[in-house]
Amino acid sequence: MSFIQVDKPRPHVTRITLNRPERMNAMAFDVMVPLKEALEEVGFDNDTRVVILTGAGEGFCSGADLEDPGYLSIFDGLTMPGIARRAMRVLDDVIKAIHDMPQPVIGAINGAAIGGGFCLAMATDIRIASERAYFRAAGINNGLTAAELGLSYMLPRAIGSSRAFEIMLSGRDVSAEEADRIGLVSRVVSPEALLDECCQLAERISGFSQLGVEMTKQLMWAGLEAGSQQSHMHYEGHAQLFVRMTTQNFEEAIKARKDKRSPVFKD
Repeated sequence: MSFIQVDKPRPHVTRITLNRPERMNAMAFDVMVPLKEALEEVGFDNDTRVVILTGAGEGFCSGADLEDPGYLSIFDGLTMPGIARRAMRVLDDVIKAIHDMPQPVIGAINGAAIGGGFCLAMATDIRIASERAYFRAAGINNGLTAAELGLSYMLPRAIGSSRAFEIMLSGRDVSAEEADRIGLVSRVVSPEALLDECCQLAERISGFSQLGVEMTKQLMWAGLEAGSQQSHMHYEGHAQLFVRMTTQNFEEAIKARKDKRSPVFKD
């Protein structure tokens, strides 16, 4: 059985599904390693303009698999501390793979996003949640830190520091309704409408310039990490000039507006 499924529900839209529903798509290594490989492969699929990441069954991802985490050959010969460090790198690489994808990644949060699953959801560029979804920074409940896989970096930037501190230190559940209210997700829809809502957004994004979309994603993440607004504005300016001077996108947009039609971008 494949724990990762890849399909195309719409033209230019690729869906990657964590497919271990009996374990709430927990982050066992035999799920995470194929996930990283799928993300990297889809990233080089030039027909894919937008990616949707979701989970099979009732959950999005329940975080660490405490019953059957699996084993990798890279653990051979290591003591427990060494295995833990290798394991963390495997999981870190999944988050990095999402950020490194040229395509925007829409998280279709269909259910529970717990612990590492919360981190996985936060790594996506846009999050749309089912009414059944909820989020929990579970590490604190297990005698660990709630800060893992970039969560303490991404969450305060998404919802503000006070809310992020409270959610991470309390270990409580954040419902879909609250997640929508505080800006953790873009919107909440019924479970039946989740895929269609994500696909409609993906199709809209797919209609824009491929280069413009890819560079916008890159600059958005760079902006979150920028040392200063002024230095980031230089990057924005150079990127805008690059797209303006190396494509005919702007001219096509103006012409399409005059012709009262949708633009057709070639780059």
